[in-house]
Amino acid sequence: MSPQLTPAPHRRRRLIGGAATIAAFALLASGCSSSLNTADAGSSDESACGTVNLAMNDWVGYTADAAVYTAVAEKQLGCTVNQLSITEQVAWQGFANGTVDLIIENWGHDDLAKTYITDQKVAVDAGPTGNVGHIGWYVPPWLAAEHPDILDWNNLNTYASEFTTSESGDQGQLLDGDPSFVTNDAALVTNLALDYTVIYSGSEAALIQAFRAAEENKTWLLGYFYEPQWFLSEVALEKVALPTFTEGCDADAAKIACDYPDYTLNKIMSKTLSASGSPAATLANNFSWTNDDQNLVAKYIAEDGMTPEAAADKWIADNQDVVDSWIK
Repeated sequence: MSPQLTPAPHRRRRLIGGAATIAAFALLASGCSSSLNTADAGSSDESACGTVNLAMNDWVGYTADAAVYTAVAEKQLGCTVNQLSITEQVAWQGFANGTVDLIIENWGHDDLAKTYITDQKVAVDAGPTGNVGHIGWYVPPWLAAEHPDILDWNNLNTYASEFTTSESGDQGQLLDGDPSFVTNDAALVTNLALDYTVIYSGSEAALIQAFRAAEENKTWLLGYFYEPQWFLSEVALEKVALPTFTEGCDADAAKIACDYPDYTLNKIMSKTLSASGSPAATLANNFSWTNDDQNLVAKYIAEDGMTPEAAADKWIADNQDVVDSWIK
């Protein structure tokens, strides 16, 4: 996606991030990732879990998914989970070179699925996470209340001058997140003939702070946002209606002039892990929860200041029956 968090909260002890990612790929390719294949390596213990290399995409919903998966895998199944801080697109490359075993929350990426699942056959679809994702353009509640017509994209040019910033110049600003997130916004601005320019805030945390400040100070802001996302329970952002999505309207990325589709979020697993017999694979296949579940754990992390581990432990303690259904 979707969809970024202030990096510090999910940098756990085994997470490899930033400039270290390339070196980490080289190190893992040299043999670390093969440790999950204990059964294939001749171990007499067919249930041994081994090590799972889990891609960490940088938004809080993903962090919540990964924290719960990791806690269950390590504390209830005896696995070792290496969390690797990697952008969405780069993470898929890890299936081909053996450095990534699992993406726990995938937003679409049909092109990458074709390359790595259909063509190269190094990854498999591990089923839905249970979450439904929505991406779109949003404004703060005060703005929607005072100018309700702004919720129709046809009226955006009327207000373009109100959204100008030092970065957008004479055009209105459409604030996006990290450039690696799933976004059609540049094409939409062009194809809908809107007098706006896309400016990247750089992260989910920056988007959240911008919307929070716009609501508190009653300043004009139009921005990219998405759900599931815990922040919507704090500030009920209002979604702008773009041209209705129809099947195939986004087939040509350069010509997109329609809203985003609903995303059935899913997990992507390496073919190696899928075939390993590891309980980590069973857990990945069975992992499924609701938008409310994810938002709750994400809130524990982003708003309540809990570590991802503590947030996961709290949710698991309250939902062991759900966890049991994943690992049975």
